[in-house]
Amino acid sequence: MGKKSRDKYVSKGERRNVAKFSCTPKSDNDNVLDRQVRQRKAWNQGRNVVLTIENPNKTETNKRYIKVNAKDVWGEARHQKIYTMTGTAGG
Repeated sequence: MGKKSRDKYVSKGERRNVAKFSCTPKSDNDNVLDRQVRQRKAWNQGRNVVLTIENPNKTETNKRYIKVNAKDVWGEARHQKIYTMTGTAGG
């Protein structure tokens, strides 16, 4: 059997080694407020929404943020009261 020399191998660069979606930048219009609006809208529609919040337990230093269900934080969407403004704006 011959000796294998793997230390001199050079890639031909034919294919990507990184996924294409991770190389493209996110949209400039996609900021934190837009994400929160989308989460709130999905929660109102009754979808399963997961929120990322700071960990209330400060002794767990390896878990700075935790994921919680929006129903635990905001409650059930169907139990929320709907407020409407009545009267005229002019006073």
